[in-house]
Parts: sequence; structure tokens; C-alpha cells
Amino acid sequence: MQSGSGLVFVNGIRLYIHRFQPASARPSGLTVLLLHGFLDSGATWDLVAEPLARAGHDVLAPDLRGFGESDSVGKGGYYHFPDYVGDISGLLDILAPKRLALVGHSMGGAIAALFAGASPQRVDHLAVLEGLGLPGSDPGAAVDRMRTWLDDLRSLDRTPRPVGSFEEATNRLARRHPRVPREILESRARLLTRMHSGRLSWAYDPMHRTTAPIPFHLDAFKCFLRRITAPTLYVSGGVTGLRLPDEAERLACIPRALHVDLPDAGHMMHWTAPEALAERLLRFFASPEGRSSEKETTHG
Repeated sequence: MQSGSGLVFVNGIRLYIHRFQPASARPSGLTVLLLHGFLDSGATWDLVAEPLARAGHDVLAPDLRGFGESDSVGKGGYYHFPDYVGDISGLLDILAPKRLALVGHSMGGAIAALFAGASPQRVDHLAVLEGLGLPGSDPGAAVDRMRTWLDDLRSLDRTPRPVGSFEEATNRLARRHPRVPREILESRARLLTRMHSGRLSWAYDPMHRTTAPIPFHLDAFKCFLRRITAPTLYVSGGVTGLRLPDEAERLACIPRALHVDLPDAGHMMHWTAPEALAERLLRFFASPEGRSSEKETTHG
């Protein structure tokens, strides 16, 4: 179902955009932009993107900078949340969608929330999948983070990390995501690796594995959440998800938020429960429920 996928120049780097459109019809609904999480790729949204596209939406899933087929930053560069937000803004300048639904998972959810708070007039629907930011940290931890970052950079080798085979890649994913069915992990392993200098390697810049030097500023992040004006769907993955202890407090900062829980989906809900997730997103896009300030938990 992918058509029109390819590289787009944004902010001086090439971003690879996975585009999902019905083969027999022109999109008639929203432009849906899907933002992936850490060490993930736009390609692994396929199981969610395809039913959204079949419903008439133009669905795009970029590989964020330094992931998948997108460019890594050059020498002397690094990866900060504002860089990702700037890339989304630049990409939307090119796409110029009439109506935008912004969906983000994990790290991608935080990026989506930051963008929706900074540019609320550009987002018609927002969906955040267990992506309300990182745990807050003590300002005093900034010194240690900076020291660790400097040590990491000193020893950094940016050669893509090799993995012996697709089976080994699947096994590593299984250790990281033990609740995801193996057949799903096998297909994800092929989407998250690529050949580099004749060796199968993970498709991300190893710089992503260094310690970020700047602590997560929770109070500032909450200010972004309060500026969001779009109807917002927050999706959690049940008791096996990645839930922050102050999740409810953060969610309450969003003026027009709706909370839906997918039991047993876990954090990687776009892999484990793609049909249920896509169905819930379609209901949200089509119904007036997102315009309510009422919080809700559903089991389906």
C-alpha cells in the first residue's frame, strides 16, 4: 500500500517518509502524520497505517533524523527534542496539509506534544501513545549528565552497530520487548535493520545511545501541554505499558484530552494491538468525543 514514499529535504537533511495511500483512490480525509519512538522507525507503523489509509486518510510516517533511512546529523551535531520539533515544522511546511492529525508514540508522542503546544493552530487532532515525556529529574543531575555525555562522545564510534542475522536481531528485540509475539518481532527486525558495508546493522545512528546532556524539564513540558488546543487522545497500554507515576497529572494539563486504555497492549501497542489502535484512532478522528474535556477509560 506504500506509494509516494521517499526522501524529503528538511532543515538541510534528508528525511525518509513512508507514505501509505489506498491504491485505488485519492485520500479524502485527514493528513495523518505518525511519529515513531526511540530506536524505532516510521516503517514499523505499517500495521496501523494501512487501515488508516484504507479509511481514506493520507498517512505519512517519517523516519526521524538519525533513524531508519533518514540522514544522521553531521560531525559536531547532536539530537535534541527541538531538532525533531523543527523537522516536523519544516516537513509540514512542505506538505501543507489542509487538516492534520498528529500521532506520536513514546518519544514521538513527546515530540508531537511539544509541536502541538508551540504551533497549536497547525494541529486539528492530536494522539499521544504513552508519550507524555520523560521522568522529571533534579536540576543537580544536570552536571552528572553533562559529564557522562562528554565521556560518551569521547568514546563514540558512529559506525552502525552490526547484528549477525535477522534471527539475532529478532532475539535482541525479544529481550527488549518480551511481551511482543515473535512473529511480529521477526517482521519488525527486517524493518529496523539494513545492510552497511556488507554487514547487517541496526538502522540508527549509534550517537542516539549516548546520554543526552540536557535533563528533561518537566515544568516547561507542562507549559507546552497547557498550550495544546486540539482535541487530544491519550492511549495507554494497560498494566504492561510504560506508565509514568504522574501520568494523570500531566494529562490533566491538556485542556481537551480523552484517555483510552488498551488492556494488555503494552508499550509497543502499534506492534501488539495495531487493529484495535487503528480502530480507536479512526473513531477519534471521526467523532466529536475529542472536543469534550471529559476524561475516559475504555477497554476496547
